Amino acid sequence: MNFLALIGRVVLGFLGHIGRLTIFAGTAISHCVRPPLYPRLIGQQMIDIGYYSLPVVGLTAIFSGMVLALQSYTGFARFSAESAVANVVVLSITRELGPVLAGLMVAGRIGASMAAEIGTMRVTEQIDALTTLSTNPFKYLVVPRLVAGVLMLPLLVLVADIIGVFGGYLVGVYKLGFNAGVYINSTVDFLEPLDVISGLVKASVFGFLIALMGCYNGYYSKGGAQGVGAATTNAVVSASILILTSNYLITELFFAS
Repeated sequence: MNFLALIGRVVLGFLGHIGRLTIFAGTAISHCVRPPLYPRLIGQQMIDIGYYSLPVVGLTAIFSGMVLALQSYTGFARFSAESAVANVVVLSITRELGPVLAGLMVAGRIGASMAAEIGTMRVTEQIDALTTLSTNPFKYLVVPRLVAGVLMLPLLVLVADIIGVFGGYLVGVYKLGFNAGVYINSTVDFLEPLDVISGLVKASVFGFLIALMGCYNGYYSKGGAQGVGAATTNAVVSASILILTSNYLITELFFAS
């Protein structure tokens, strides 16, 4: 009976978290479409999420493109299909690697930052002070981060796509000996608008999930410094899992035959 009670507590606790997260997300979305908004705070978050994440996203993208070109060439050389390297690089970067890697990098950087900042405000009662001053915490803390995440992740992924394809171009032309014009023509001819659009849609969803999990875990953190640390860890882990899960679902939606 003790074992069954343990299972019941785990299941009920999980369902309670799902319900609380659903209510939190619904409340945040409803505040996103109702005035007042804080443009200055949204702008600050856009700079923090977009501009300051460019170096880590760019480095991740360029080396991913370079490794992808190198490994693709090694595999295709066994079947005398080296000409398909450019096609595989651009397809993999725009559809999958660009959005997913950028999302994971931003989740590690921004998701943790959001959870730590809001969690510190929670344990030091600053959120209660906002309520006392008639300032809605959702409007002031959650909405700017959600809006900035949804808007800036597609821009980051677009830059990551360009840098990643360029990394594959560098390896293909200067190490593997491809003709530069042929490589570029193969890339442009094989790329379709749906490939880029699907990646940008994924990026918007990932941005929402990263901001949502960072804000949610920070907002409900408790227990002082230890609770803030746990909230930060939970924000990164949960955002990463949701990114990978939603990536499959969106891919299934766009490309399932």
